[in-house]
Amino acid sequence: MKRLRDILLLSALCLFLICFAYARLGFGTEEEISTETETETEQFALMEPETETEEELEMPTETEVEEIALESNRNPLTGEPMDESLVSQRPVSFMVGNTSDSMPQYGLADADVIYEAPAEGGLTRLMTIYQDYADLPTIMSSRSCRHYYCYFSNEFEAIYIHYGQAVYATEMLKRFDDLNGLDGDLENVTFFRDRSRNAPHNAYVNGKSIVAGIQKRGYRTEHAETYENRYHFVPKERELEDGETAVVVEPGYAINKPWFVYDETTGLYKRYQYKQAHVDGATGEAIEFKNIIFQVCDYSVFPDGKYLDVKTASYGGKGKYITNGKAIDIAWVKEVEDGVGRYYDMDGNELLLNPGKTFVCIILNDEEDRIGIHATKEAFEASRN
Repeated sequence: MKRLRDILLLSALCLFLICFAYARLGFGTEEEISTETETETEQFALMEPETETEEELEMPTETEVEEIALESNRNPLTGEPMDESLVSQRPVSFMVGNTSDSMPQYGLADADVIYEAPAEGGLTRLMTIYQDYADLPTIMSSRSCRHYYCYFSNEFEAIYIHYGQAVYATEMLKRFDDLNGLDGDLENVTFFRDRSRNAPHNAYVNGKSIVAGIQKRGYRTEHAETYENRYHFVPKERELEDGETAVVVEPGYAINKPWFVYDETTGLYKRYQYKQAHVDGATGEAIEFKNIIFQVCDYSVFPDGKYLDVKTASYGGKGKYITNGKAIDIAWVKEVEDGVGRYYDMDGNELLLNPGKTFVCIILNDEEDRIGIHATKEAFEASRN
């Protein structure tokens, strides 16, 4: 009996030692093993290499794709479709007289962009810009250059066409590609006279004569690889939701007193000056624009007391952008006179224009208060009485 008891005690001790060793070696119950396996699986999952999702790849948005396409097959001056072979072509700019006795003017309706700026005695002068110029009809009348127009033209890397120049532009013109009516070798090549009109308002050019002049001078006709478009456009037309109503707008020039009237049926602004519609002599119709920009510039007067020195560079210029019956405040920056300016909205974003033609009014900083933004035609008429 005693031997049997000893055997049972020894067996129990062995069983205890086996169980103890089993536990120390990490072999648990089925539940414990299952729990540890799940934990290890989670840890391995955390160590698996990350895969990039569609969102993390930062694929371009539909708008960005459209903007990229816009640069390759659109007129860089209007954002509208054009032959892709012409997109990288340098435009031409042309000085136009704007006195009452120079009317009617020709070629305004074909311009992609028109600049207007004060000259002497409160008069203004125009500069038209054309991207596709080879087949243009008559552009008249050709007038003389003011140096600040050279700078505006250069922002588009345009070939600059003019008939003479103010003395302050003589030296700087040597740095620009230009066609000057005072150069005798361009007479009857680029520049002609309409004998039915009085001089000096009868000098004119056309597309073929412009091409002939460029070829005679041997000017480069394609943009430099470093050139960046002066304007950028939205892919699809937009409304200025936060803008003030702008049915009639006026830059405030003293002599020709121009104004623009919004036409809801066309979505364009018609221009008026000298108390009547501003028409192109070739079409007999008022010129129209999708975008209007009022750009306020500092200036001084040269020592002769006659010519203006309009400053085309600024780190804090002001202005207005007007389209589709609305107007917003904008800022403009241009670091140096020879550089390219940029427009910005008041949130600091570069201004994107609606596709279409643009009219830019340069306004002297001490005449900014003459700008008029009118919500109705009646309000405009009342302001002039």
